Amino acid sequence: MAFLQTIASFIVALGILVTIHEYGHYWVARKVGVKILRFSVGFGKPLWSMKKGDDETEFVIAAVPLGGYVKMLDDREGEVPAELRHRSFNAQSLGARVAIVLAGPVANLLFAVFVYWAMYLVGVSGPRPVVGEIVENSIASRAGLKAGEEIKGVNGDVAPTWDNVFRSSITAILDSGSIELQVDDKDGLQRDVVLNLESISIDDLSRGDFFEKVGFKPFRPIIEPRIGRVVAGESAALAGLLAGDLIVSADGQLIGDWIEWVEFIRSMPGRRIDVSLMRNGQQINLWLIPQTVSADGESIGRIGAEVDATGIESVPMGIERYGLLEAMPRAVARAGEAISTTLKFIRKMIIGEASVDNLSGPISIAQFAGQSAKLGLSRFLDFLGLVSISLGVLNLLPIPLLDGGHLMYYLLEFVLRRPVPESVQVVGQQVGFMLLLGLMGLAVYNDIMRMM
Repeated sequence: MAFLQTIASFIVALGILVTIHEYGHYWVARKVGVKILRFSVGFGKPLWSMKKGDDETEFVIAAVPLGGYVKMLDDREGEVPAELRHRSFNAQSLGARVAIVLAGPVANLLFAVFVYWAMYLVGVSGPRPVVGEIVENSIASRAGLKAGEEIKGVNGDVAPTWDNVFRSSITAILDSGSIELQVDDKDGLQRDVVLNLESISIDDLSRGDFFEKVGFKPFRPIIEPRIGRVVAGESAALAGLLAGDLIVSADGQLIGDWIEWVEFIRSMPGRRIDVSLMRNGQQINLWLIPQTVSADGESIGRIGAEVDATGIESVPMGIERYGLLEAMPRAVARAGEAISTTLKFIRKMIIGEASVDNLSGPISIAQFAGQSAKLGLSRFLDFLGLVSISLGVLNLLPIPLLDGGHLMYYLLEFVLRRPVPESVQVVGQQVGFMLLLGLMGLAVYNDIMRMM
């Protein structure tokens, strides 16, 4: 069911974004008078089609949901009757052709603003940025950050959740700069703390090492490693674990809280573990072998035991939500931030300051789609907005076959006062195809390596 949800979320997300992108081309092309022959979401064999309008435009949903296209009347792709010549794409003025090509990426960027606006109306919830353990001689400790303080703002903007802090940190790392935190101490007194992030690279973020590099952990309540319920027939029950048992150590390693216990179990699929525990005031030793299960493409251990939730302190939660009018400038700012971050990241990859290992392909995107859908509507909208911006920005890159490649040819046409020769465009398309094929291959390879 989890796999099916991931696939369904991916198809829905991609279908929406491709439709928005192609509709941008379609809408502007119709406005300037170009005859549209086909509007297809997906490639390959049509699963559904219908003809509509005076031009009898064919609307298609095709079998391969990895893109789409708008086919316009064009005498480079077939004979055009003389009476329809004025409605062919290549007969349009340079400005009209630029507008048609530019409309797809622009539609994605505008859609991202709409999605973020809806996201802020729904509200984005998450753990409040309360600081936990501080590592000695780290960036956080040298800045004077203290355990128990709550981050209220970053660079003068509100920070109701850790997500706000992390996004601002990404911007600072890409700029090799710092961020100024407005923090409240345990007595409610506010002060400013400056974190210098120059020593952290974008690759550290991709590996999930941000908190380790900065030198602190988000606050989490201590949950004692006490068993609450044991699932009959699974490893914990077979080993003799009972509700109420307090885990002391595993393979000689002291277990301080439930999170440590879970992480230890997950790291030991199919391997024997010697466990020491307290039961009714007596120490008992036993052993168990976690069952091997698959989660997000990796093998982990599971024993079938739940935590005793009695008296557990909850993680403080925050929410970022705005009204109808206030949400729009926030959405525009969020989209602008995402566009800027994407461009800076692309630049760093081109000049070699960011690893190509950060490239993600369809497998990773599908996993992100499934995970965001599980987390609720606001997180799925966040995912849609980010991918829509990525699609818009990447399509504007000056690579033949992409919209940006066509715009590059139109710029040359404007400068040279004549169209770029067809032979040059054909060679450019071949080069662009090989380049895109190589990038897609690298992205899929990265996806597979992450799974392995």
